[in-house]
Amino acid sequence: MGEVVATIKLMPESPDVDLESIKAEIGKSIPENTELHKIEEEPIAFGLVALNVMVVVEDEEGGTEKVEENLSKLQDIASIEVVDVRRLM
Repeated sequence: MGEVVATIKLMPESPDVDLESIKAEIGKSIPENTELHKIEEEPIAFGLVALNVMVVVEDEEGGTEKVEENLSKLQDIASIEVVDVRRLM
């Protein structure tokens, strides 16, 4: 079976949230058998910045579920959404 790269958008609760501490927590919350590829900041509006977390997981049913579950438990995160999944060649 192959691998896919998934982009998961994390929306902070407010513009006042410390993004660096959230990035550190993201690194700690990535489950085993999942590779954290990178984290990009995406300006939204009025100082609010979303985090796009790119992870590499196995191409199987429910591949991103554990990652989503762990990320949804982070403090100061209002919502998470898988915005892209692409197969790696």
